[in-house]
Amino acid sequence: QVQLVESGGGLVQPGGSLRLSCAASGFTLDYYAIGWFRQAPGKEREGVSCISSSDGSTYYADSVKGRFTISRDNAKNTVYLQMNSLKPEDTAVYYCATGYIRSCPPRGDYWGKGTLVTVSS
Repeated sequence: QVQLVESGGGLVQPGGSLRLSCAASGFTLDYYAIGWFRQAPGKEREGVSCISSSDGSTYYADSVKGRFTISRDNAKNTVYLQMNSLKPEDTAVYYCATGYIRSCPPRGDYWGKGTLVTVSS
């Protein structure tokens, strides 16, 4: 059974940092592209970042470029999202998703349940 479990969310002040983790079981993350998505209250879900397995390319939404970094630890079967210089508009539930494709965007065969990030003073 495939499971993706996000962690690392919480309450942080504007300008602060958080690192989200997405740990997989029953699925080898380094074979496939994996991405982070977010959904803010009252808004549609949007793609935040993705890392491909074919060549390790990374992609970011314009709203997070220069502030967020996606990475993967194949030995731990875990993908991370380092979020710096957080803004109130980054407040959302963050999800990781993956599927049976090597290049971004990821195919959403599998989704985690999400972790809440709240940026507020």
